[in-house]
Amino acid sequence: MSIAFAILLAVFAAGALLRVPLAISMLAAGMAYLLASGQDVGLAADQVMNSMYRSYIMLAIPMFILAANVMNAGTISERLWAAADVAVGGLRGGLGQVTVLVSTVFSSMSGSAITDAAGPGMVAIRMMRSVGNYRPGFAVAITAAAATIAPIIPPSIPMVLYALLTGTSVSAMFLGGVVPGLMMALALMAAIALLAKREGLLAAGRPAGAAAWAALRRGLLPLTLPVVLLGGIWSGVFTPTEAAAVAAFYAMVLAGVVYRALGWRGLIAVFAESMRQSAVVMILIAGAFVVNYAVTAEQLAQSLVGWIQARDLTALQFLLMANVMFLLLGCILDTGVLLLVVLPVLMPTVRLLEIDPVHFGVVAIVNFMIGLVTPPYGLLLFVLSSLARVPLADIMGQIWKFLIPLVGVLLLLVLFPPLVLWLPRLAGYTG
Repeated sequence: MSIAFAILLAVFAAGALLRVPLAISMLAAGMAYLLASGQDVGLAADQVMNSMYRSYIMLAIPMFILAANVMNAGTISERLWAAADVAVGGLRGGLGQVTVLVSTVFSSMSGSAITDAAGPGMVAIRMMRSVGNYRPGFAVAITAAAATIAPIIPPSIPMVLYALLTGTSVSAMFLGGVVPGLMMALALMAAIALLAKREGLLAAGRPAGAAAWAALRRGLLPLTLPVVLLGGIWSGVFTPTEAAAVAAFYAMVLAGVVYRALGWRGLIAVFAESMRQSAVVMILIAGAFVVNYAVTAEQLAQSLVGWIQARDLTALQFLLMANVMFLLLGCILDTGVLLLVVLPVLMPTVRLLEIDPVHFGVVAIVNFMIGLVTPPYGLLLFVLSSLARVPLADIMGQIWKFLIPLVGVLLLLVLFPPLVLWLPRLAGYTG
């Protein structure tokens, strides 16, 4: 490792300790490397900008962000909650079951765990605490665990970023996330059912008769969006990038025209917030490109390939080792670092061992989402603790009950690649 790269690590570590935003820390660390190694910073910036803005895939990110923000600004979260309550609210621990179902449905519209948690997640916490008398920490833990499904079921912003960095098919990644996302939902619902008796959770008084039909009708139109998106991508009517624009337009029509829950002033505020969030993501990607340039220049990926070859690891052994490493790093590192910096280093080894990039990408992203709810750094825990005003210690004391089923699903995905690859191959993916 060169002195320049040691400086990069030092600057990045200092930024993390000082709580500097991740995007700024990555840019500063990358710039420090370029200056220390005597390279042309201006040329590097030009290459980064060209790499970013020549990518058609990048357009999907602001569109999915806009779609999610429009849905949260309208009444869509509440409508989905009422419809899900009719479906599973009568089960033991019904409000917890409803929370998972709502997150699963909303995940097919947002692509972001934070958006899922801050939107329908807050509705779920309020209902569990006020109607179901759930303990605050337990209610927030259910919501946080359920929100990890959002970036797995398409659309998914992390999957778009993975495809951008590795050249993997976005459509195949999206389809590859469907079965794992549903498995995560079923595992969490099973865990809630098992915990319900011990926690004293009763079945919720779900609507019946005319009230049930009214709730289902109110939630029917939002439920058609996943069908439109996946059907359009699968049939080839539009690309995943175009699907993002379709999702944003569909959400605006529902919230603004059909439900009349979003006026011009509210729409302008949504556009402004979406632009701010999109800018943050783009700066993060720019920082990642600079750091990845340094990683490439230092030949770290080639060193890892040589290390793997020397130990003659099989594909399964490498996958297990990588996932243990991701789980441990997820306790202390931001998901953005793992996705944008660590994953590209591993890709040459993935190709060397002939591991399918879609399988590896989906498994890695599931792992990173588990990291969002893993103490002590779990970002979703901090976000929901602040929004719900529940002490972080209370949430951490409950979240492990849901980490167990999520890690169980992750292990199944590692051991049985067809769980990820069956649907993409059914759609023509050959990998």
